[in-house]
Amino acid sequence: MGLSIRNQLAGTVTAVTAGEAMATVKVRLEGGQDITAAITTDAVKDLGIAVGSSVKALVKATDVALATGPVEGLSIRNQIAGTVVGVATGGAMASVKIDVDDGGLTAAVTNDAVEELGLAAGSAVVALIKSTEISLATV
Repeated sequence: MGLSIRNQLAGTVTAVTAGEAMATVKVRLEGGQDITAAITTDAVKDLGIAVGSSVKALVKATDVALATGPVEGLSIRNQIAGTVVGVATGGAMASVKIDVDDGGLTAAVTNDAVEELGLAAGSAVVALIKSTEISLATV
């Protein structure tokens, strides 16, 4: 199966906390950073996700927000540090490619955001992703 989701980060499950309907799954990315995905408990069971499972975290580019540094006082738990490797601007939107510890992320943001944040190749950024916007695939 092919996917249009280009953000696919490989990692290993380090913890699973299951509730009645939803579960949180903590994943250590190959580069050492940690993220959390909130998926259904049924998905955890159906995919056989457990501590030690190899997974890919899937995130649409439109679900990735960017900051120029860590952000405090925010409910978004996933803050992934990286470096901008390229910016492609269009009429209203831009595609920002980010190197994240031997992996890559793409964020779709407005041209205004690129300008206001001063994003260019070499810029340090933090990718912000809500745990509910991360899907998991077993590998």
